[in-house]
Amino acid sequence: MSMPLLQRRRAARIRDERAGTTIVETAFVLPVFLIFVLGIVELGNALMVQNTLRSACRAGARYGSTEGRSTAEVKDRIEEIMAASVDVANLSLFIKDADTLDTPQPQSPSGTQIEALPDIELGDTDVSRLFVVRGTVGYNELAIIPMTFMEGVTLSTQIFMRHE
Repeated sequence: MSMPLLQRRRAARIRDERAGTTIVETAFVLPVFLIFVLGIVELGNALMVQNTLRSACRAGARYGSTEGRSTAEVKDRIEEIMAASVDVANLSLFIKDADTLDTPQPQSPSGTQIEALPDIELGDTDVSRLFVVRGTVGYNELAIIPMTFMEGVTLSTQIFMRHE
């Protein structure tokens, strides 16, 4: 039992209209979906670099806390770890004497306050002296897709450690 000619024409016209609707819906949804997916990828990359930076600074601070390590050796160690995830030319490292922050009252110094602290040479440092290792990298320097509105955003971390 075949369909009458009129029903077949009507079904074909509905299929043609749906095909046009699908193309229009795809044109609206696909760019939003791609922006969403790329945003997730970009966020994942930034979090990976942030965690790598924190881990590298922690490893460098631990390395520098032992006797006989110089500040240059600590910087080299951090750059070696960070080289896998970011161009080390874009990485700023600060190894500072944080003894002035060693007070009974806990303090939360800002990044600029930490960077203003005096430099320290770990090879000549006294035992139990507090120092800080701070690393920063600009977001657009590591971004897969650099964005102009993210200009000036910086990923940073600091690790306080005592010299042993």
